[in-house]
Amino acid sequence: MYVITGGIGIEYSNPTLASAIGNIVPALTFILAVIFRMEKVSFKERSSVAKVMGTILSLIGAFVVIFYHGPRVFVASSPPYLNFRQLSPPLSSSKSDWLIGGAILTIQGIFVSVSFILQTHIMREYPEAFTVSILYILCISIVTSMIGLVVEKNNPSIWIIHFDITLFTIVTTGIITSVYYVIHSWAIRHKRPLYLAIFKPLSILIAVVMGTIFLNDSLYLGCLIGGILITLGFYVVMWGKANEEKNKLLSFSGKEKTPLLLSGKNDQI
Repeated sequence: MYVITGGIGIEYSNPTLASAIGNIVPALTFILAVIFRMEKVSFKERSSVAKVMGTILSLIGAFVVIFYHGPRVFVASSPPYLNFRQLSPPLSSSKSDWLIGGAILTIQGIFVSVSFILQTHIMREYPEAFTVSILYILCISIVTSMIGLVVEKNNPSIWIIHFDITLFTIVTTGIITSVYYVIHSWAIRHKRPLYLAIFKPLSILIAVVMGTIFLNDSLYLGCLIGGILITLGFYVVMWGKANEEKNKLLSFSGKEKTPLLLSGKNDQI
């Protein structure tokens, strides 16, 4: 569902808003984890306070991005041969469509957070990453195809792929997604998930640059302020999570050393 809601959300807004909203996923995941009792909140611990404050900051940033459009900070003026809007239907930019797009993208973030929690439970019961990934992609293909058949049942021509921007988009998306999963898997395996998460807010900057070059998008003040707040909240949540993992490792190593110390004292006695 998050694939479908993501596409609809971008259609109503633009890639910059989608990238900004995408960075609230850690905050949404933390909220759901607390609701499902997978995370505990203790205001006596700095890591827990940091995660709560980061979550609040990210949500405030999301509200700013969605509800405050603001004046244009940067007006794009790309040359005609780089403007892909001439090759595809224009994306809406009115205030009402911006609100709808932001709301749908927020729903997408909730779906992504729920999928993370479900993946955690699945991997605990069945720790086979490649098998789970294959089944995951297969399920996505089946569900999206069924929804597409129902929604577009009166428009069979939609399934015909023409040699235009549609084919280019499909091929490019396939290549980029494959490369993304390779880099994602390598980074998690060799650098751990936290290292990978550090670079996620860069997607906002990349989306702004690419949207300016290829889609002739403009940057609005609300998106700029909200993006900064979301990025700050993201890093505060990640800092709290890193501190929590560090404390767990220290307490675990302390528990391992305690029996040896006790046995040494008993030997002396």
